[in-house]
Amino acid sequence: MVRTNKGGMGTKPEDVRVLEPNRKQLEWRSVDLEGTLAADHEVRAIWEMVCRLDLRAFYEEMKARGSSPGRSATDPRVLLALWIYATSKGVGSARQLERLCDSDDGYRWIRGGVPVNYHTLSDFRVAHGEKLDALMTQLLAVLKHQNLVQLKRVAQDGMRVRASAGAASFRGKASLEQCREQAKQQVEALRAQLDEEPVEQAQRQRAAMLRAAKEREQALERALKELPLVEAAKERSRVRSAKKKVSEPRVSTTDPDARVMKMPNGGFNPAYNVQLATDVDSRIIVGVDVSKVGSDMALMTPMLDEIEQRTGKLPDAHLVDGGFAALDAIDNAHERGVKVYAPVLKPANGCDRKRTRKDSAGVAAWRARMDSDEGKKTYRLRAATAETVNADLKHWRGLDRFRVRGHSKVRAVALLVALTYNIRQAIKMLAA
Repeated sequence: MVRTNKGGMGTKPEDVRVLEPNRKQLEWRSVDLEGTLAADHEVRAIWEMVCRLDLRAFYEEMKARGSSPGRSATDPRVLLALWIYATSKGVGSARQLERLCDSDDGYRWIRGGVPVNYHTLSDFRVAHGEKLDALMTQLLAVLKHQNLVQLKRVAQDGMRVRASAGAASFRGKASLEQCREQAKQQVEALRAQLDEEPVEQAQRQRAAMLRAAKEREQALERALKELPLVEAAKERSRVRSAKKKVSEPRVSTTDPDARVMKMPNGGFNPAYNVQLATDVDSRIIVGVDVSKVGSDMALMTPMLDEIEQRTGKLPDAHLVDGGFAALDAIDNAHERGVKVYAPVLKPANGCDRKRTRKDSAGVAAWRARMDSDEGKKTYRLRAATAETVNADLKHWRGLDRFRVRGHSKVRAVALLVALTYNIRQAIKMLAA
């Protein structure tokens, strides 16, 4: 006699004895986290690098000390290592990272039994922008001290990264003021209901709604403060392009710091302009900045300032594309001893590129440099460095879209991605 298995997947004779799965039984397991990872697993190297960093700034703000009452704080080494490992794998969601901490051996090894949740992870990433900036500088100092970063040639490039804001969230002044008044009325109404509500559970719900309404009101206030800056930028654009009029300035109600920018696909979306400067020889990122302006024309000098501040010196040569080649920026770099390599754009009237009376010494030297074979050869290193590093961050490290809002939080995420890339590069270089 033959019976059919439940579900109809195959047949089994009744007199055949087999071990069938029982997925409802409870199991006790002995787990050794050290034994779950190979000795050369990349997580171990990341943890070692994090432990070498000076994290005193993170510990100084912690209130749990000695025998004082209160819960012990989560070790910032654990949170930082978790985010660096997650970022190296392209994970940018705090909720996804929380799930991986329970299911993936690499994350479980870093955690080592320390309880974490998505709220703690999310707050850590965006609340320590200045500390992440200091860690970036600290790591560069170590690599520079060991002559692994020499700043002979640095390539700068920008990429526009989608913001966490929709196109429909952009509103003009009249609409913003109307939304602000509505938000104020909602806050006042919720406050009155919270005072009158006797049930504790309902009070918590009203309190949560009140917090959300206050956040929306604050976002609208920020949007109205950003509006004059957007209006001034549009006016400058109108003057440069000799347009008779431009569209009404608008600001996002969800992320007032985001700007509508032209994206690589030709479309226009809310975005941030992330600027990265990379050392050509070591492929270490030596400068990170996040701009609200879509154009790169005025962003070369601020990047040189940041590189000098981070490393204590300026690069010998700075490689940029034509979008950065503002003549005043080239003059500034020349006065500071930096050779700029950027394409000389041919004027619309077809004039040649030789020096004219209007050319300063720095601009003339730049033109002559780019006319030489050596200059053209050096410039080709820009795309091979900056564009490949930017592509790595975009496609493999999660820098294709920001999931946080506000310039400070966006900059913190950009710094974390750059720090992750540098740590991976430093591990390879130190191992070699």
